[in-house]
Amino acid sequence: MPSEKYKAFISYSHKDQKWADWLHKALETYPIPKRLVGQETDHGPIRKRLTPIFRDREELPTATDLGKVVNAALAQSACLIVICSPDAARSRWVNEEILAFKRLGNDRIFSLIVDGEPNAANHPEYGLDECFPEALCFKLGPDGNLTDEPSEPIAADARPGKDGKANAKLKLISGILGVGFDALRQREQQRRHRRMVAISAASLAGMVIAFGLAAAAWIARAEAERQMETARQTTNFLVDLFKVSDPGESRGEEITANELLEKGANRIREELADQPAIQATLMDTMGSVYTNLGNYKRATVYLRDALATRRALHTGDHIEVAQSLNHLGQALKLNADYEEAETILRQSLATRRAILGEEHVNVAQSINELADVLTRSGKFEEAEALFRAALAMRRKLMGEQHPDVAQSLEDLALNLFDQGNYESPVGLLREAVAIRIVVQGDPHPDLAEAINNLGFVLGELGEYVEAEALYREALAMKRKLFSDANSEIAISLNNVAYVLHDQGKYEEAEAMYREVLTIQREALTGDHPDIAMTLNNLAYLLYDHGDLTAALAMSYESLEVYRRAVGDEHPAVAWAMNNRAMWLMEDGNYESAEPLLRRSLALRRKLLGDEHPDIAGSMTLLAGLLIATDRYDEALEYARKARAIASVAFSDDHWRTAIAISAQGAALAGLDKYAEAETLLLKSHAVLSADEGALPVFVTETTRRLARLYEDWGREEEAEKYLAIIDYEDGLR
Repeated sequence: MPSEKYKAFISYSHKDQKWADWLHKALETYPIPKRLVGQETDHGPIRKRLTPIFRDREELPTATDLGKVVNAALAQSACLIVICSPDAARSRWVNEEILAFKRLGNDRIFSLIVDGEPNAANHPEYGLDECFPEALCFKLGPDGNLTDEPSEPIAADARPGKDGKANAKLKLISGILGVGFDALRQREQQRRHRRMVAISAASLAGMVIAFGLAAAAWIARAEAERQMETARQTTNFLVDLFKVSDPGESRGEEITANELLEKGANRIREELADQPAIQATLMDTMGSVYTNLGNYKRATVYLRDALATRRALHTGDHIEVAQSLNHLGQALKLNADYEEAETILRQSLATRRAILGEEHVNVAQSINELADVLTRSGKFEEAEALFRAALAMRRKLMGEQHPDVAQSLEDLALNLFDQGNYESPVGLLREAVAIRIVVQGDPHPDLAEAINNLGFVLGELGEYVEAEALYREALAMKRKLFSDANSEIAISLNNVAYVLHDQGKYEEAEAMYREVLTIQREALTGDHPDIAMTLNNLAYLLYDHGDLTAALAMSYESLEVYRRAVGDEHPAVAWAMNNRAMWLMEDGNYESAEPLLRRSLALRRKLLGDEHPDIAGSMTLLAGLLIATDRYDEALEYARKARAIASVAFSDDHWRTAIAISAQGAALAGLDKYAEAETLLLKSHAVLSADEGALPVFVTETTRRLARLYEDWGREEEAEKYLAIIDYEDGLR
């Protein structure tokens, strides 16, 4: 028998191709847990990736002749995965592939049930559709034919109400690796949330006033009665004033919070000037409410006042000082003042540890907040360690069903995604959503944000239909909770506009992006990464709509806002440089594009390491520039490196890898290696044309490269074919 070449062979009916596409991608992009890599099993040592996976794409010629390629692939596959459905059960090709694999003496066959009912053929009275092919249900005899002796297929069940897609995938992977299911499932039990939990202003007011009263009574018992009365009146005032200002409590009721808050602030400053402890508590509450309403600049004004007053009142470590530090750090973070936010949150964490010890819910909260700031600053690995520490502490202290656990799960998942781990976050985010539905209910701002995060990750992985549905669900929920001019509405509108853009609905998407900018500029003020992101999205839309000049202007504005908001050394700045360079290249301005690309690549290597998928993106664009300026040898080197990185991060059939393959083919064409170039460019063009996530600019560029290749090769008929495609696409635009 030939040595193992493929980790698995996927057998399926071509009517189940969508399931095959999903499974192939899910298996090849799944990163094996580090603790398992190298571990010896009955099937050899565990590798970092489940690659390659073989999936046949052609109808087979007869029921008994599977063809040399398929037979060879079966013989070189470690195991067989059968996608089971009524269509598969009726497919003679699937049946023959199972028989051929069994005849090789290999019994490592796994089933993925996607439709129908297993063993339904044994009970025709129920009228159910059988999903198992016959060859799967019976053992093989010595003569190589099926016997009457039933076998018991090992099955993962992706149907609704059964294992579900995530657990079904893990069951298959555990079978392929030869490890226990729990060894993988435990790895999937961590999640993330980008935004802080909205705090009930009325509840917070009561809580912090209680702290203030306790401190005041301890310091000056003689004045306790007078302070108690003042606090009682102030508490009643705050409850009446703010009880509908927090979206988590108001559930969509109409509010005029900013007006009420300003009136409240004036009363606090005037009426409580002789009671600084209670005044500081209420100013801290004011700042927290402003934070929840998305007015971060205003929030920091009140939070700084509260912190200064509390530091003047208390010497040494004090819980109220830690609380003010934490609230100020949160507001600074959301306003993209990351450097100061990190400093302030480290002070809060140190103070809370000194007072509360190493294990406390407030210590866990400070750890999580600090990790979130580090993630936003591009310090992903340091942040990941802190997220894991906060998650472990919260699970221990609060149990599984708690909003703070959901927050840590979401935070960790998005941190892993930022590091290039694209498969794990989906399951993690689904669990976080499930927790929030149970413990917080619908509508709730945290649930809306969790749904948004899940939609984002699914969209990046190509699950566009579900991503759009989730984005719209989150937007509808936020409209119930927030005013139309709130920054949270802007975030959801941005996401929906992105989906509309992908569908080619440019006018509707552009109107929505411009609405987002209006909201953000009013709510956020100044320079903020969210504004830069919207400008960048709008630049992409303008380019796709055929307005390169406007796209270039918008990309410059986006880059400058990013620089002012987060500084020159940040992953977002590198990303914005890449985007601007791409459009400069499209405009033929290679002289301006090249330094941007080289700075972007150097910055990404410094911040992300050499194997991050974003490195592949920078290398691919730089290779394209080198090709355009006839430096083919250097271009080929960068393209090959980019392809190697992208193949590991995604798969060889992903559109991000395909653009690197396209650059590799174009470089070879420039070196007159036409046959090799043709193979790569055709492969790239097929992937880019079929994948909805591929940007039109990359599809068009590869089409141009094919036309140029055939022109240089003297094959005019093929060149005309691709030139006609370009003309057609230009006509559509």
